[in-house]
Amino acid sequence: MSVNSILNSKGNDVTTVEPTTDIASVVSLLAARNIGALIVVDSNQQVAGIISERDIVREVADHGVEALRRSVGDVMTRKVVTCSRVDTIGTAMELMTAGRFRHLPVIEQGRLVGVISIGDVIKHRLHEIETESATLRDYIRNT
Repeated sequence: MSVNSILNSKGNDVTTVEPTTDIASVVSLLAARNIGALIVVDSNQQVAGIISERDIVREVADHGVEALRRSVGDVMTRKVVTCSRVDTIGTAMELMTAGRFRHLPVIEQGRLVGVISIGDVIKHRLHEIETESATLRDYIRNT
């Protein structure tokens, strides 16, 4: 199965912010949307980074409440690992595990087309396992 199958079921909605956005606004947006990360885009709508709950926690640990006044550009992770729609779910899992991150932007022809989370990957994989198990049980019953 490919990353595209996850995007087909969850949709392509991606919440983005600009590097000049303050961290307090990011915190509000993460809470309102019930998500764990935002993609940071530049003025050309190209991925410039990612800002996650972990980034914010580290910043607050280092700078206290002052961290909330800082800009996303000061805090975001700049080296963003991405995948494409045609990558396998296994590949996405390997990227997330190796990099120890939970959100993976999906890029197609240089354009941001979605984001998958480790939760999306696990949910999809569990569905696959349940389907395989049901198929095997039916096969055993009918032979």
